[in-house]
Amino acid sequence: MPQMKWLSVLPQQCLLLMSCLLMALEAVPIDIDKTKVKGEGHVEGEKVENPDTGLYYDEYLRQVIDVLETDKHFREKLQTADIEEIKSGKLSRELDLVSHHVRTRLDELKRQEVARLRMLIKAKMDSVQDTGIDHQALLKQFEHLNHQNPDKFEPKDLDMLIKAATSDLENYDKTRHEEFKKYEMMKEHERREYLKTLDEEKRKREESKFEEMKKKHGDHPKVHHPGSKDQLKEVWEEADGLDPNEFDPKTFFKLHDVNNDGFLDEQELEALFTKELEKVYDPKNEEDDMVEMEEERLRMREHVMNEVDINKDRLVTLEEFLRATEKKEFLEPDSWETLDQQQLFTEDELKEFENHISQQEDELRKKAEELQKQKEELQRQHDQLQAQKQELQQVVKQMEQKKLQQGNPPAGPGGELKFQPPGEHKVGDAPKHPVGGDQPLPPGHVQEPAVRTDQVHP
Repeated sequence: MPQMKWLSVLPQQCLLLMSCLLMALEAVPIDIDKTKVKGEGHVEGEKVENPDTGLYYDEYLRQVIDVLETDKHFREKLQTADIEEIKSGKLSRELDLVSHHVRTRLDELKRQEVARLRMLIKAKMDSVQDTGIDHQALLKQFEHLNHQNPDKFEPKDLDMLIKAATSDLENYDKTRHEEFKKYEMMKEHERREYLKTLDEEKRKREESKFEEMKKKHGDHPKVHHPGSKDQLKEVWEEADGLDPNEFDPKTFFKLHDVNNDGFLDEQELEALFTKELEKVYDPKNEEDDMVEMEEERLRMREHVMNEVDINKDRLVTLEEFLRATEKKEFLEPDSWETLDQQQLFTEDELKEFENHISQQEDELRKKAEELQKQKEELQRQHDQLQAQKQELQQVVKQMEQKKLQQGNPPAGPGGELKFQPPGEHKVGDAPKHPVGGDQPLPPGHVQEPAVRTDQVHP
């Protein structure tokens, strides 16, 4: 049974996650001679790995889905749930009815996720030398679980996980586009900064090489409009190895519904554009940037989704696919502009980006200077302590030498003698005799009276 679609689709599908995810939808039966299709087809029952969603809690999300799929009661509820039940949190309350084994496993997954988040928090705090970490307070920033009860997976946890994934995936493509734009501006910024370091002759050579590479990159075969008949027929012929004169949209859909769930999801759609992308990008060519290739793929997929996905659930059904093939745009599409034919940013945007970089560099420079001053101060204190230590050691050495010259053995740190020659005693330490001494007399010994020297004998 395929995993929930929310792992491979954007927001709206995340809302549908529970209703369509666990359903084993049978695709429309189509007779296909698999022997005519290039490569190895999907094996029935084989588990298809969904790509990473890009969410920082992707593994936790997948594990929760896998566990929920094992409960028969919850599985049945998922098959009949509608969008409103999912959005309202009604479906999440069904968690109270799952088996004890499933709840125990979910509790364990949550404890592991909380422990992972705490480790992330600690690592972040350690990097800034912060102390007194309040993990419970910092866990509030993570909205995909209920931090108030870190030991139990409750209906609220499932509800929060669905809503967080929906919201995060909704902004995922937007964030990717923004990161790509920054990537392109950084490339141009670094190129211009590098040119400033060169003399006029070398700068002209670099500029000439840059323009030559741009021209070489733009010299490629025509790129078909994504989702058009020409584009799909090319996949049918070159990737599937079938006769272009026998192109059939229904058969094409079945062939490229890799996991046989009755939908073309975003990853299955993106795979259709590989042949078009290979016309423009080659990893062996210096002028071709593979980051740009992935951005091109993303834009192609978004375009097809906007054209074909009628209900905006980020999935293409057979009905939607066939309806799209009846449109005029499918047969006579507009030309497709690749990234090299578009202006990715303006000079004003680049200038603003460079100002932001400059501010960051100033902040880092100031911080580096502060750290250098702290290092120098610590070194100064260390040198001072070392000098004091050497001075004290010299004084002790002089005192010991002086005592040796006076005939006294050198003393230890507390004034005690470092050594005592055998048979020698300090003054006043001579053994006392029993008579008149302080030691007790042995048994049977009678002490004689002391003779007074002040008495005069006759």
